[in-house]
Amino acid sequence: MTMHGGAGAQEEEEEEQEEMMQKLRSRATELLLKEDWNEYINLYSYFISTTSTSTYNGGSKLHKALPSAFSNRAEARLRVRDLPGALADCQRALDIEPSHVKALLCKGKTLLELHRYSQASETFQLVLSLQTHLSGNNEALREMIERSRKLEVQSKTGVFDISDWIMNGFGGSSPELAEYVGPVEVRRSIPGSGRGLFATKNIEAGTPLVITKAVVIGRGILPENDRESGVTARLVLWKDFVDKVLDVGRKCKRTLRLMYTLFNGEDDESELQVPEMALFNPNEKSKMVAMDEEVEELLLDVERILKVLDVNCLMEDAACARVLGKKSGYSGVGLWILPSFVNHSCSPNARRLHIGDRVIVHASRDVKAGEEIVFAYFDVLAPVKKRKEMSKRWGFECRCERCRFEEEVFLFKEELRKMDVRMESGFDAGEVVVGLEEGMKRWMVSKAKERGFLRASLFAAYAEVYKSDKMMRRWGKRIPTEISVAENMAGAVGGDERTMKMVLERLKKKRKSIASDQNVIEMEKALKLGKGVYGKVMKKQSMKLLFELHT
Repeated sequence: MTMHGGAGAQEEEEEEQEEMMQKLRSRATELLLKEDWNEYINLYSYFISTTSTSTYNGGSKLHKALPSAFSNRAEARLRVRDLPGALADCQRALDIEPSHVKALLCKGKTLLELHRYSQASETFQLVLSLQTHLSGNNEALREMIERSRKLEVQSKTGVFDISDWIMNGFGGSSPELAEYVGPVEVRRSIPGSGRGLFATKNIEAGTPLVITKAVVIGRGILPENDRESGVTARLVLWKDFVDKVLDVGRKCKRTLRLMYTLFNGEDDESELQVPEMALFNPNEKSKMVAMDEEVEELLLDVERILKVLDVNCLMEDAACARVLGKKSGYSGVGLWILPSFVNHSCSPNARRLHIGDRVIVHASRDVKAGEEIVFAYFDVLAPVKKRKEMSKRWGFECRCERCRFEEEVFLFKEELRKMDVRMESGFDAGEVVVGLEEGMKRWMVSKAKERGFLRASLFAAYAEVYKSDKMMRRWGKRIPTEISVAENMAGAVGGDERTMKMVLERLKKKRKSIASDQNVIEMEKALKLGKGVYGKVMKKQSMKLLFELHT
């Protein structure tokens, strides 16, 4: 009788468990179809908690379902970008059942999102060995392994090619780019500039320095004609952006730790820590693991994050940036951690290329080892007086090499001050340009960089002369060619689309009147300028297509 009673109780318990499992599966399917991921997470959290504390024996159906429960919750957490939570759930599932294929797959996908490409590849490889044993379909899995390996190579070399995407008219999804940290490191900058990014070796123009994904990026269409509507739209865009950043900070302690490395506008400069570059490098596996352990108890400080965003966010339509594949009318703002360390200079040596939610920081001119990597926060193809006004609006005074040189020259050269006034009063641009060119000879401005500084300050006059056939007939023999001026400016203030366009427009006009070999030579020079503007990320034919699109 006792035996029969025990068997009956066991059957009743199994029926109860089966009923609970059926309800779980039914509700989970319902939430899955609705894509209600937060409720889906809550459902499995309740099941995991109940099962873990139940009196059912370890061999019960409920306990056997735990690996799948952890795996399903991990998938949902991956969907809502709770990457550390997803990875932890995968590991819990694998602690119970080391060969749980679904948990391994989710772990591999999560590692990819965390930019741990080597670990992702190893995980997918393990799944492949299990799938082969189980005779599963391996094509999609092999693609994931190939993708992981490709990204791993990119993350170590910084070499990639977006030519096909450009030639296809930016159709489809933007190219997937790996996280990459090139020959740069964070160091203390000059007094008043906090920390900055510095070159650790000589770098050629166009070389990628940093490739990284935005913590969050916000985009929207901002009305241009209606000022009041435009202000409202900006506020809505900003609020949505901030909410998303705070959400990331709550979910991912590692990202929160990285955000806390940034200047908040009030930190004492002498107390600012110089972060280890390993924090930003996905190939530093040991540092990544150690950091995950260090930040476990890190708390979200909303006020601090708001201050960080106020001084570190980057606009996609900045003077030093170009967005590829951008939809017309859209404006974007984002937070990219490592590029936020880049300071301003009126003699910049770096530019940004935005592709999707990733930014590529590349050298816009040749950079020497030890030189600070610097952007132009505003339009630097302007006289020193205007640049000083713009820097004040940004809340700082620029004391870069160019500003110091030009202030000194303007102080002692009355002719130069008069040229500045003439430009503002609409004086003949040709006279201004000729006046500068002849003046530099009299003043014995022998250094190419210094000539480039002065020409860049009066760029508007040069551009006006070069685009006018009438002015060129009058002044052309007394001023250098477009290509020589553009090359000189690029060497002094880095590549700029406007100087490049100046050359390309003239090339179009000359095609019918000069020999073909001369065309080839000048086009090669234009392509070299293009590397400073777009970076070494495409083949020549693709760059020529960009020339046509942007001129």
